[in-house]
Amino acid sequence: MNDSAPRRVRVRAPELVGEGGWLNTGDRSYSLVDLRGRIVILDFWTFCCINCLHVLDELRELEEKHRDTVVVIGVHSPKFVHEAEHQAVVDAVERYGVEHPVLDDPELATWKQYAVRAWPTLVVIDPEGYVVAQHAGEGHVHAIERLVTELEAEREEKGTLRRGDGPYVAPEPEPTALRFPGRALLLPSGNFLVSDTTRHQLVELEADGETVVRRIGSGTRAFADGPAHTAAFSEPQGLALLDGTTVVVADTVNHALRRLDLATGAVSTLAGTGRQWWQGSPTSGPAREVDLSSPWDVAVFAGRVWIAMAGVHQLWAYDPADDTVSVTAGTTNEGLVDGPGAEAWFAQPSGLAVSPDGERLWLADSETSALRWVDLDGTVHTAVGTGLFDFGLRDGAAEQALLQHPLGVTALPDGSVAISDTYNHALRRYDPASGEVTTLATDLREPSDAVLAGDDIVVVESARHRLTRLRLPEEAVRVDAVAHRTRRAATEVAPGRLRLDVIFQAPTGQKLDTRYGPSTRLLVSATPPELLLSGEGADTDLARTLHLNPEIAEGVLHVSAMAASCDTASDSGSAAGAANEYPACHVHQQDWGVPVRVTGTGADRLPLVLAGMDGEAESQTP
Repeated sequence: MNDSAPRRVRVRAPELVGEGGWLNTGDRSYSLVDLRGRIVILDFWTFCCINCLHVLDELRELEEKHRDTVVVIGVHSPKFVHEAEHQAVVDAVERYGVEHPVLDDPELATWKQYAVRAWPTLVVIDPEGYVVAQHAGEGHVHAIERLVTELEAEREEKGTLRRGDGPYVAPEPEPTALRFPGRALLLPSGNFLVSDTTRHQLVELEADGETVVRRIGSGTRAFADGPAHTAAFSEPQGLALLDGTTVVVADTVNHALRRLDLATGAVSTLAGTGRQWWQGSPTSGPAREVDLSSPWDVAVFAGRVWIAMAGVHQLWAYDPADDTVSVTAGTTNEGLVDGPGAEAWFAQPSGLAVSPDGERLWLADSETSALRWVDLDGTVHTAVGTGLFDFGLRDGAAEQALLQHPLGVTALPDGSVAISDTYNHALRRYDPASGEVTTLATDLREPSDAVLAGDDIVVVESARHRLTRLRLPEEAVRVDAVAHRTRRAATEVAPGRLRLDVIFQAPTGQKLDTRYGPSTRLLVSATPPELLLSGEGADTDLARTLHLNPEIAEGVLHVSAMAASCDTASDSGSAAGAANEYPACHVHQQDWGVPVRVTGTGADRLPLVLAGMDGEAESQTP
């Protein structure tokens, strides 16, 4: 017996608390004691975050397969001010088809109890109430499913596993014509085509914007081509008219571009495989052989269909001439960096519009609360917005104006741009000639898009489930200014040397994949850049020494980590430990934006968990 070996201790899971209360439980509140005997998976998410939405989709199969033993609980932990509003959380839970209980935690109380640092984070609690795993980012569900299977066998033999129905109670459906519509398109006929996102359909409305002409899609979440009544989508969003009879649809959760024949209603697939793109996958090639990642909007620019690829913070394009797709701008790093397309950074580009002269592609870069554009030569510029953590509602000169998570842009005839300023419930306008931002309308409810119709602008009020027609005023209406910073508390760190450790432990039954070189990658930067005296840039080591500038009082450390692992044993009957000739491989990745305050009493080490505590927790307090 080796008495010097470090001891592992089991860490009791902190209680679940949240001032907003519980959703999807039939108005009942729950404690961890109520869930004892079940395997509990906490999903710390916020509804603005595309990675969080990916995890919601990853969890669906696991929830269904282990419905009698596993309880998934979403802990909604807001970034933006709007996301702390209870009704906004209620709307998001329905909008994204969340079929498990959700705890609304607007003050981040449970987030702090579990020492969470990133959206999304998954925490696994065993049937006896102890934390057994924690994973930041997406791509971990395969490892969690393996752990769940092991826990089921072990705790059933021990007698502590309790099977049965979970606490989820489905809300009553609402009888509205549209349900959380995403985008609208004015058709050559004068009718409107609307992506009815939550119902997984496209809806054609008459010119009044209310009367339903037809529905396209079965209304069931699926991926199927065919005639209008059997074709299927999964949370469709963006729409673009390719020619007089063809519409391109951004089929967001199917990670695909679809083609709608307006004459027949038939749907086919233009691009994508139905699988989500991961680091290392091809970034160009035949359109139906290349994976995409949450395409959110589409626009025809310079002869190609440009794609706001929100899932990987890039712009791609589909070329109808040769039926291919390729990356046009963005590195997959999340942030706000201008310059040549290959060097630019985006953060969930979500809305696209082409200027009347065809020389600019405007885009809503939602997570940086920014309005940006791309020139014909591919160079990226920013008109409004400063970064990931500054947002609000403020008119005036573009360099000091503020937006809050805009999702849509609309090019206006005079060369200005209407911005669907979603989380401010407002329609804003940026005028390139004056460099000014003004407010056109307020008291909208989560506007996600707008389309011109004669002298009017028709706004998609997503959270009011309708189209709203407004007359474009000659002058913008000015409103009181409000500025915000992200609600997350800053981590106090010492000036000078700071040890950054990204903790990654390959899940049980997996090992690091080194067949093609290093299996890990770490990228570090800072806002402002002067915060880092050294340590920025990319490398393959998940640990790094940073040197912080003592003259910068506060800022944000941007950390992006990736690790690849492969199965070491077959999942289909081979003895444990046997060689697997064709191992399944998995990519684990996460971006952190860590607000820091530099102080003499701060920590000299910053640990970030990518994946760890598989099986038992290290001796630590969450």
